[in-house]
Amino acid sequence: MAKRRRRRRRNSQLMAVLVVLLLVLVVGAAGVITAYIKKYTPSDARMALKDYYQIQDENDVVLILQDKISEIRGKLADGMVYVPYEVVTGTLGGRFYWDEESQKMLYATSEEILELEPESSSYVCNQENREKEYKIVREIDGERYLALDFLEEYMQIQGTTYEKPARTVITYQWGTAKTLTAREDTVVRYQGGIKSPILCDVKAGDSLTLLEELENWSRVMTKDGLDGYVEKKHMDKPQETALVYEGSYEENYTSLTRDHKINLAWHQVTSEAANETFEDAVKDAAGVNVISPTWFSITGNEGTISSLASADYVSKAHAKGMEVWGLIDNFNENISTLETLSARTSRAHIIEKLLQEAQRVDLDGINVDFEALTEEEVPHFIQFLRELSITCRANNLVLSIDNPVPQYTAFYNRKEQGIIGDYVIIMGYDEHTIGSLEAGSVASLPFVEEGIRLTLEEVPKEKVINGVPFYTRLWTEANNGTVSSKVMGMEEASQYTSEKGMDVYWNKEVSQNYGELQTENGLERIWLEDEKSLEAKLQLIKEYELAGCAAWKLGFERADVWPVINQYLQ
Repeated sequence: MAKRRRRRRRNSQLMAVLVVLLLVLVVGAAGVITAYIKKYTPSDARMALKDYYQIQDENDVVLILQDKISEIRGKLADGMVYVPYEVVTGTLGGRFYWDEESQKMLYATSEEILELEPESSSYVCNQENREKEYKIVREIDGERYLALDFLEEYMQIQGTTYEKPARTVITYQWGTAKTLTAREDTVVRYQGGIKSPILCDVKAGDSLTLLEELENWSRVMTKDGLDGYVEKKHMDKPQETALVYEGSYEENYTSLTRDHKINLAWHQVTSEAANETFEDAVKDAAGVNVISPTWFSITGNEGTISSLASADYVSKAHAKGMEVWGLIDNFNENISTLETLSARTSRAHIIEKLLQEAQRVDLDGINVDFEALTEEEVPHFIQFLRELSITCRANNLVLSIDNPVPQYTAFYNRKEQGIIGDYVIIMGYDEHTIGSLEAGSVASLPFVEEGIRLTLEEVPKEKVINGVPFYTRLWTEANNGTVSSKVMGMEEASQYTSEKGMDVYWNKEVSQNYGELQTENGLERIWLEDEKSLEAKLQLIKEYELAGCAAWKLGFERADVWPVINQYLQ
């Protein structure tokens, strides 16, 4: 009996243990299942859009420019969206210009300048007052803003405004974009992950702009300006979608580009007496159809200019079938390019005097050669070109603009130059020049080609002229480590290498004949510009289908270069 009781007690204890173990297993399994479900169940938490956009001021308008959320905010005033001036002229590329001297906002069309008074609903166009139902230019907290409705009339942009919170999506680049279409209902999340908060819902058939593809997620932009992530399994494959501008603004800039290749030669004229050298300068220049004498220079910050223009010179050039594009420069050390071009009266004075001289001597065009421009000066320079282009267009004068290679001057706004000007000329030389810390080529072929390629990213090929050098530099690397150079024309350089017995060979890397000579003063080195090096550059002009060639300068060339140039400009 006692044994039976002990057996029952042991069985009871064993059962209790088994029950406890079973409970532990059940609880553990439930925990694992709960954790699994929790891990793989998408979050339904939503992010407040005010927090998403980090809105601080109730009058702020978030700006979504194409597919990027700008850090700079617009303003909402009297029911109108206003866009900051820096965004209009920067990202959007608008032709609006704040003129500090007149305290007016200016806008250049192809034929006239609009004048906009701050805090006014009226503006001047064609010397007539016009009226809007809103203030066009606002000054808010010391910053200038322009009404979106007005911008849409004078720029190829379209804006759509959404509420709660206030945000405006502005499309300003027209072409194509990669898009995704939702195959089924889904959501856009703040980050790529199912636990990330939801920004908005997406319905089957909705289209989203594709910004970036990840492994299982795609970063997208919604039509109302939300930058977030969607799961790829809910979306169709990406496709190219045309962005169609449906506004009314049209670019109406006409150009005086010629129907033939330009063969231009610059003629350095430093005195009235130097005009008499014209016949001698061009005696071998067969094929040249444009000559650009260096006649004009800014002499004062108020816009005064000097002139060496000669009607007799122009008459002789015309008799030889050449157009004359008078060159104006900013080389006078006593003038401030910034001070001169930032004042409307100074710009107007330069333009007025250029026109007077052009009409007096019967010029065919103006060549603008403003060099060493700073980022601060360029907006004023571009405004000067806009205003000058109006005068040139009205008086049938070709406007050409000289530019250094873009490699170090991307801020020159060549895109705008290519719209308002007739020709953009690349000064495809001075790769190594006076003041360079090391000896080198004036214009190696890779340097020239990169300048052409970058320019063509902004300017149509039918408006691009590539400038080539007729000169080279003899470099001396002195024994004390200093580097100096001397400019030589083609014949002088050839004679020098011959007389000195320099060993000259063709350098394929730069497409130039190269020579060097060790002297008691140091190492002399030279990268020759000659018929062969010019031909390599002319092949680029032909390959890229450019508008022509410009050469600096008459007097530095050999007669043999002209048949080579003409061969590639047919």
